[in-house]
Amino acid sequence: MTKPLRERTRPLVVALSIAAAIALPGAAVAEEAQLDKMRAKVSAFIGNMMEKQGGSRIVYKVDAGALRDSVVTELRDDAYKNLRESRIAFSGLAIRDGSVEVKIADARSREQLVRKLASVAENLPTHALSVVDGGDGLTRLTPTDAALATGLHDLLEDSIAMIEQRLKDIGIKLASVQPDGPDRIRIFLPGVMEPERVTAVFAKKVRVSFRLIDISMPAEQAQQGTLPAAAEVLFGFKDKVPYLVAKDSALEGDDISYAGPGYASGTQDPIASFRFNGRGTRRFAHVTEENIGKPFAIVLDDKVISAPVIREPIIGGSGQISGNFTLEEANSVAMMLRAGSLPGHLALVEQQVIQPAAKP
Repeated sequence: MTKPLRERTRPLVVALSIAAAIALPGAAVAEEAQLDKMRAKVSAFIGNMMEKQGGSRIVYKVDAGALRDSVVTELRDDAYKNLRESRIAFSGLAIRDGSVEVKIADARSREQLVRKLASVAENLPTHALSVVDGGDGLTRLTPTDAALATGLHDLLEDSIAMIEQRLKDIGIKLASVQPDGPDRIRIFLPGVMEPERVTAVFAKKVRVSFRLIDISMPAEQAQQGTLPAAAEVLFGFKDKVPYLVAKDSALEGDDISYAGPGYASGTQDPIASFRFNGRGTRRFAHVTEENIGKPFAIVLDDKVISAPVIREPIIGGSGQISGNFTLEEANSVAMMLRAGSLPGHLALVEQQVIQPAAKP
């Protein structure tokens, strides 16, 4: 799974991106080995710091159950999309017991659907589907254990990257964030003797939402008087400018499949780019088509990161957020987007204060 603020009317830059990144097995193994070596060095250095200074040890567990639900839901949505686009007659499309079931009377149409899902499913490699013929046209599609294991590995790595960035955001520069088995993350924080300060940051999942901006009155006026019942005033991430934003979300961050920092073409300004999954792409296309000429807000934890105007239907499923960012800020915004899209919650398994070793 491979995964503007200065001008409030700046349009969102969107580019259609249809590509598949295929890593050769040898290259992937070499990259994993290099990462393991780097982590071993960091772990050794942090271990020495912990022995001298003491600190905190925290263990989290990622949500494997939510990952499975997310993968199966994405599979169902991809099946529906392909059935509609291919004009295949079907009935009974539903999720049951961790699988997707659908009834298709025509045998050739069933084979066509399976071929398409095996080749283009966003979150699954091509060998990742178990297909069972239930008889009488019923087909059961199930992610394989290998596919789910790959997804769990990616979720663990994404969670580690998110934790590292959020620790930096709260001023903790020295930390070791390492995998601890297939679904756990171990954190060592030298000199931090109050682990509760850190666990409080991860107790609540980041909320990412795309909301329309209420233009019935200026936000400054709304601050001084009675707000519209369906709106609230939120403030900009950097400029602290007030925005009158709809309380209800047009789209949530659960449908973001990728987010990362980058540079805008032409200006080379730091940006945060993102991409929706298939369901999010369709929803975003519908929302933008219905609201051309209106501004909307990209909101992270009640802070407006961007407030562009919808110039045209956005059908590509990809976007870039610009806002006079530094590269570090662009990376932070991207990691927050990823944090809001990760399946489930981090579960706190253990937190411990480690005292420094006694001096001889």
